[in-house]
Amino acid sequence: MEHRAIREECFEANLALPKTGLVDLTFGNVSVLDENVGVFAIKPSGVDYAALRAEDMVVVDLNGNVVAGKLRYSSDTPTHRRLFLAFAEYGVRSVVHTHSRCAVAFAQAGREIPCLGTTHADHFYGSVPVTRKMTDAEINGQYEWETGNVIVERFGGMNPLDVPAVLVNDHGPFVWNVSGGKAVEYALALEVAADMALKTLALSPGQAAVDETLLDKHFLRKHGKNAYYGQT
Repeated sequence: MEHRAIREECFEANLALPKTGLVDLTFGNVSVLDENVGVFAIKPSGVDYAALRAEDMVVVDLNGNVVAGKLRYSSDTPTHRRLFLAFAEYGVRSVVHTHSRCAVAFAQAGREIPCLGTTHADHFYGSVPVTRKMTDAEINGQYEWETGNVIVERFGGMNPLDVPAVLVNDHGPFVWNVSGGKAVEYALALEVAADMALKTLALSPGQAAVDETLLDKHFLRKHGKNAYYGQT
């Protein structure tokens, strides 16, 4: 099987999505990049997760050309491609898109997910941002590519691995990381953080963001050169 390694990694990550509870119906997709070759594998469009096989993963180059696979790729492929073009230099190798319900609630409200506590801070170095609304021209043009553009625009000047997720206004979350497994893990962490934020804001509508000192402690003990959480 051509491009076996990324197709297998992509297949395993896509199979993991419904097991997390993040996916309804056939919503959601994962892509995995081979940065050395400049191609990525992605889930085919509309195929039930139970019917997926590794060889069904479609391989696309960074110019948008299909290089392996017989099925039509996910309709979100141009968004994934745009994110790889912008974020691969930071070590991003995988992108996940879901319609997980709590994160979508924030996206539909056009609200970022505030960092209200340490569970969020363990994974995201501050609030998870929301993009601006897309224009009519963007929606009626190359919609999926323009979706990627508004994400990249929102992350201008930011390291995308400090906050490896975004909410596309009126749409839903995109999450990325250094591997397929890690990207799925962070998609789940995003939904957990969104669920906790919704409940916290219901109890305390004016709840302030977590103290910056505590944010630094929890994020930096797990990320960066001085991290000490877990095993080496």
